[in-house]
Amino acid sequence: MKNILIIEDEQSIADAVVHSIEREGFSATWCSLGTSGLEKLKGGDFSLIVLDVGLPDISGFELCKQIRSFSNVPIIFLTARSDEIDKIVGLEIGGDDYITKPFSPRELGTRVKAVLRRYTQTNSNSVDSLASQSSKRLAIDHEKMTVVYHGQKLELTRYEFKLVALLAKSPGRVFSREMLLESVWDDATSSLERTVDAHIKSLRSKFKAVVDSSDPIVTHRGTGYSLREDL
Repeated sequence: MKNILIIEDEQSIADAVVHSIEREGFSATWCSLGTSGLEKLKGGDFSLIVLDVGLPDISGFELCKQIRSFSNVPIIFLTARSDEIDKIVGLEIGGDDYITKPFSPRELGTRVKAVLRRYTQTNSNSVDSLASQSSKRLAIDHEKMTVVYHGQKLELTRYEFKLVALLAKSPGRVFSREMLLESVWDDATSSLERTVDAHIKSLRSKFKAVVDSSDPIVTHRGTGYSLREDL
């Protein structure tokens, strides 16, 4: 049985989340503080985290950054704030989804199952080369969720990895921002096209940190992005 870690300081909301999680057939572990949640995560086996942004001891965003330093476990942010900038920040630092309070138990259950399904599919793929066998300038390992560029491993967030993996399936093919949102993000309706641009910008900076004179991602103005065919 998959175990879900819930980090939420409000008892009533935590009870609702636990009920929703258990109704879907998962087990739930609740912590009211970010520090205790981090300890639980390091000492346990969890399939997903429901993380409140407004924790009393540490920001949920900051806690997410700490978690991403050692774990790729999926994270769904739970927050009373619905500002666009908060959603973008949450996804950019490694979150997988974002739910605004108040929420329906059914919506939360659906989001949890969708994120888990996408995570399982990503990790069940076999090791796949993203470049020619002769050069291997760009290669991906789906099981380990790693990307190697010119022999150097890139430190990518979950969505950065998914974007590279999708673009690399069809080098030269132009993917619109809408296509990227629908294919990579678990709930494209709650995400923004600006989020795609932000992730592409971050990817480019990481590629350029390895080879400054080369940019494997091509921008098609007014359309979207593609991966160079000559890698």
